[in-house]
Amino acid sequence: MAIVLLLGRALAADADPRRTGFDFMSPALQALQRDDTQNPALLWVQEGAALWARPAANAKACATCHADGSQRGMAARHPRIDERSGRPITLAGRIDQCRQAHQGEAAQGADGAGVLALGAYLAMASRGLPLAPDSDPRMAPWVERGQRLWQQRMGQLNLSCANCHDQNAGRRLGGAAIPQAHPTGYPSYRLEWQTLGSLPRRLRSCLAGVRAEPFAPDAVEWLALETYLARRASGMALEGPSVRP
Repeated sequence: MAIVLLLGRALAADADPRRTGFDFMSPALQALQRDDTQNPALLWVQEGAALWARPAANAKACATCHADGSQRGMAARHPRIDERSGRPITLAGRIDQCRQAHQGEAAQGADGAGVLALGAYLAMASRGLPLAPDSDPRMAPWVERGQRLWQQRMGQLNLSCANCHDQNAGRRLGGAAIPQAHPTGYPSYRLEWQTLGSLPRRLRSCLAGVRAEPFAPDAVEWLALETYLARRASGMALEGPSVRP
């Protein structure tokens, strides 16, 4: 009986149809991501490690408040409810918030140099852990709103995110494989960008791709989409900072 139960659990795990963008890449790109001596995103990890330990102008460093070893798991636990605002906050948002509140730094946004570097460092520290966004009931309306946006047709091409990434994942568009779009590898070094970038940047690119008017930079729609995507990928292993085409 025990053998049957163990086999059943193994089969259930193998039956998970979700796949990360890594699975849709060429063997050469997969090898580039696997090799930390070649993965270009590791340059940002090194900068992030330095920023973590380096005191800001007010003499406070990230390491001043956070004990050594606490880095592992931070990336896996976001988005989560921010008690001050009562709404979800992403890892990039938390980094930016902490830099402003505790180090006296100026706001940067998700693609600011310091935020990206620290995000890459914390993603590396959580590599291999399952994505576990906050289960707080206050997350539910944001997840639902993000899901509606995911399924909403937009732009001149009249396509939704689901049309590509749910219904046609694995097929090719413009010579490139369509992934399932699980956010397990961000921040990500994209060959298209020739630099490290955030999930919001990728979402903006997708809207441009369907010829839709992007939401305002501070629009809640971006946060709702990120919150939904994290819940959609819950339990999948983090692999950031990743390489993508």
